[in-house]
Amino acid sequence: MSARRPYRSDVSDARWALIEPVFAVWRARRTGPGTAARVHELREIVNAILYVNRTGIPWEYLPHGFPPYKAVYDYYAKWEADGTTRQVHDLLRDKTRRAHGRNAEPTAAVVDAQSVKTSANVAETSQGIDAGKKIKGRKRHLITDTLGLVLAVVITAANVHDTTGGKLLLDDPAAAHPGVSKVWADGGYQSSIFNHGARLGINVEVVQRRRTKGFEPLPKRWVIERTFGWLMQHRRLARDYEVLPQRSRTMIHWAMAVLRYVLVLVRGRPQVVQVPLQQRSRSCRASRTW
Repeated sequence: MSARRPYRSDVSDARWALIEPVFAVWRARRTGPGTAARVHELREIVNAILYVNRTGIPWEYLPHGFPPYKAVYDYYAKWEADGTTRQVHDLLRDKTRRAHGRNAEPTAAVVDAQSVKTSANVAETSQGIDAGKKIKGRKRHLITDTLGLVLAVVITAANVHDTTGGKLLLDDPAAAHPGVSKVWADGGYQSSIFNHGARLGINVEVVQRRRTKGFEPLPKRWVIERTFGWLMQHRRLARDYEVLPQRSRTMIHWAMAVLRYVLVLVRGRPQVVQVPLQQRSRSCRASRTW
């Protein structure tokens, strides 16, 4: 480790022990000119990525204690392109499920979408206008398990309908998580997603919103709303600052994997408390992460 002062976003020893083997294997596989010299510690590369993820700064504004920002982004791009980031994310997600007493493979999931504004560096062809939310930018289509852990992410322009993104999302668990047979969605999804799910062997069910005054978490679906809340605590995700949509997906993977999932793995399995649905609206307002 370098002698710089630590940041709150740095990977702790316990967290690094969980993911270091993946990066060690990645580095060992590298061959070709310039790969023999180990100039930068991979842990410091990860720390720099997490610093950008959490604080939202541009890459070139990385503090001088980190490796050069061009080197950090090069690793970031390579790990996204060859699937290393997704591998780390999925590894920690599966470990988190086991820490909660669940099987690694889910059997049910929740789907939803979130529209966010983009920055000035995003091309017009990569964004659109969500007329319902009155937001110009991109849309994050997520499918999570019943704990709110991300199974798949699709990034589109904000004018793409939730149903279109939802059908793309269903293809992922059908291939990577064949045990998923039930998916809950909200009333904004159209009938074509139900037909698409049926062809994949997945039963898509709409959770109807109750006609009551005030805020009330919906059964089954509130976990994915909490996931969106988790993402918005990372300033790099408060807007979509990434030029390429796949880089946006990778930022979500980093936020969820190393800064969310490992909290359970390092601190131990949490106490599960059953809260009556009528009381959740009050507790949701009082808690940052529900």
